Amino acid sequence: MEGLPPDTIPEIAFAGRSNVGKSSLVNALTGRKTLARTSNTPGRTQELNFFDLGERLTMVDLPGYGFARAPRETVQQWTSLVYDFLRGRVGLRMVCLLIDSRHGLKKADDEILVLLDKAAVAYQVVLTKTDKIKAPALEKVARSVEDALRKHPAAATKVIATSANKGLGIPELRARLHMLAAPKPLG
Repeated sequence: MEGLPPDTIPEIAFAGRSNVGKSSLVNALTGRKTLARTSNTPGRTQELNFFDLGERLTMVDLPGYGFARAPRETVQQWTSLVYDFLRGRVGLRMVCLLIDSRHGLKKADDEILVLLDKAAVAYQVVLTKTDKIKAPALEKVARSVEDALRKHPAAATKVIATSANKGLGIPELRARLHMLAAPKPLG
């Protein structure tokens, strides 16, 4: 934690299970295909990656939790760092908790929901990969997740459904994040 950059501007963190699409979503939101490194291999992001957006907002791409193709001890270190980050950043305004729309909430996600509530960190659940699921199934998953979120005081009550590949939901999420950015400097 001591080696992290200062949190002097608002931060938005992107958390979720390994291979849920955190890096792809960061790229889609910024309109840059290679800003955050993506991979089909779970556990590719192994550090906290900070992206300064014009000194108004910082996006933080967190390592995934849960299954990853990495040694167990390494995964435990990432998980510990992510937990410490979520509990200890003054500038952290919101966490976008990414959930794969094809799978819904898993046990590891439930643990993160509880942690975010305890840390009193506001969070927005973002369903990813919605282009890979049919509309009725997506509606069912969204309803199920929203029902679960009613028990969590730090959660936004509505999910945002996105597809980094097709651009679905990206404008809505950008608008949500824009509200948290620091004011534009004069001049």
